[in-house]
Amino acid sequence: MSARIANFDSYEFRQALGRFATGVAIVTTIDPHTKAPLGLTISSFNSVSMDPPLVLWSLQNTSTLLDIFLKAERYNIHILTAEQMLLALEFSRGTQEERFSHIDFSYNEFGIPKLAEFCTAAYFECYNKSQYHEGDHHIMIGQVERCSHSDYMPLVFHAGTFDLTPNSPQKK
Repeated sequence: MSARIANFDSYEFRQALGRFATGVAIVTTIDPHTKAPLGLTISSFNSVSMDPPLVLWSLQNTSTLLDIFLKAERYNIHILTAEQMLLALEFSRGTQEERFSHIDFSYNEFGIPKLAEFCTAAYFECYNKSQYHEGDHHIMIGQVERCSHSDYMPLVFHAGTFDLTPNSPQKK
């Protein structure tokens, strides 16, 4: 049996998907030739497995960074805090130099850019385990080598916009 023909257009599909709230993250790696930091904003992040620890995210086939992320040995995924809407926007447009010019970051032991802790609700240092091409995206599977989290609320994207809430540490 095969799939039925869709009874909706891409606008309706996008609107329906927008009903599912997602977190917002920035994925970073380095340019293999220049060693310059590279990064982009995503809202397609999910856990895959606890053993081994695996996460996934997806990247459009038209992304200028697709080839670099497909070949990268490692990348870092940073779940942004509720106060980082402007950072999410900066990493979704502009040049790579502009994206990194106004933020505090360091490099991990593999030379992969790691955003300052105050920017992140959580972060995952990943080995680029596998990729799958489906439709107009590539699904990236990362094996998590290091991770950490804070008590700050995450930035949430819902119905085509950011859900802005005051950011304060959650009570334990």
